[in-house]
Amino acid sequence: MAPPKKRYALIGTGGRSSFFYTAIATTYSATSCLVAFCDTNQTRMNFANSRLSALSVSPIPTYLASDFDKMIQETKPDELIVTTMDRTHDIYIVRAMELGCNVITEKPMTIDVPRIHRIFDAVERTSKDVRVTFNYRYAPHNTKMYQLLSSGAIGQVTSVHFEWMLNTSHGADYFRRWHRDRRNSGGLLVHKSTHHFDLVNFWLQTQPETVYAVGDLKFYGRENAEKRGVKKFYSRAHGSNVAKEDPFALHLEDNDNLKAMYLDAEHEDAYYRDQSVFGDGISIQDTMSVLVKYKNNATMTYSLTAYAPWEGFRVSFNGTGGRIEMEVVENSYVNSGGEQAAEGSLERRTILFRPHFGKPQEVEIPESEGAHGGGDMVLLNDLFGERKEEEMVEDRRKASHIDGAMSILTGIAANRSMETGQVVRVDDLFKL
Repeated sequence: MAPPKKRYALIGTGGRSSFFYTAIATTYSATSCLVAFCDTNQTRMNFANSRLSALSVSPIPTYLASDFDKMIQETKPDELIVTTMDRTHDIYIVRAMELGCNVITEKPMTIDVPRIHRIFDAVERTSKDVRVTFNYRYAPHNTKMYQLLSSGAIGQVTSVHFEWMLNTSHGADYFRRWHRDRRNSGGLLVHKSTHHFDLVNFWLQTQPETVYAVGDLKFYGRENAEKRGVKKFYSRAHGSNVAKEDPFALHLEDNDNLKAMYLDAEHEDAYYRDQSVFGDGISIQDTMSVLVKYKNNATMTYSLTAYAPWEGFRVSFNGTGGRIEMEVVENSYVNSGGEQAAEGSLERRTILFRPHFGKPQEVEIPESEGAHGGGDMVLLNDLFGERKEEEMVEDRRKASHIDGAMSILTGIAANRSMETGQVVRVDDLFKL
């Protein structure tokens, strides 16, 4: 007799949510099932159900966020998937655990120290699990890097240089949406760089000790546009003649998914997905540099640029036995809740191993396809598929609430450093 299917409810039916619910409804339908959608917006939940119907899956019950407890009590999920706005993650993570559910949450786990405390207290109080979906850990090139470093290929790692570029398509998108308000996202050093800081924690199997950072809004925003001579402005693209001339404008009506999820849903919550990246009200940075010292005595210099002409990253590791260099170029992307394979798909990738007193060697990387460098499909199988016991023992890619906190604490400390001009000790913020 087959075991009962694991039951999942999902809260937050915006662009990222379809990554989870379409996988459960199709690839993993033999072992998993969706029991409810929850959101502040009924129109978006209706759209999510229409996506299920297109997959020949029956619609599932919908609940407004104000009825969250009722949803849990009536549909009895085993796990809650959280894909809401970052600042609300902790609300649903904590309440779900209190009501008896384990939790799968999108990154970042949350955005500040008080919210970290709430989550940790709830884990200790309820003994429930929180899992953070760091899909970049699962990309074959990033897994390969972990294997190389942990094998001692370059001896003890002494320093890391990590440069991440967001281009004028994907990078700009953070300045059109709710992410542009730091109160919602914690800024890009929390919302986006949580991926990158987590990778370094994972690669080196260590924790951040001290952080120093500088950063500013140097490209986006009205003031910067005015300095470059721009004279015509608009608040949002929809209905604006000025926006028709702006290559940075996002036209919701031109994309069926964006129109259905956001433009058609505005009457409920007045959320505008197509704000001008050169408007007022942007409180996050687009140019950041960070210096981190880790507890294993390695250091990292990190740079994030949100208006680069290409998308991807370069990371280099110096060690007592040599150096490893990796370059990954990703394809351009705007999250529209459509074909998930587009997000972070690869144009090219290379890993070069440079041993001391030896010739450089290009490292073979396993083939991959799909989003986030091929990591998304591997992550989904890890979340919802059947895994061999030996894989579960050997694989350190699964990320807990501790990993989630460790990654955002680097960004939170960097934000504090930018405010004060001082080096920040991570343990002074939150001691893991």
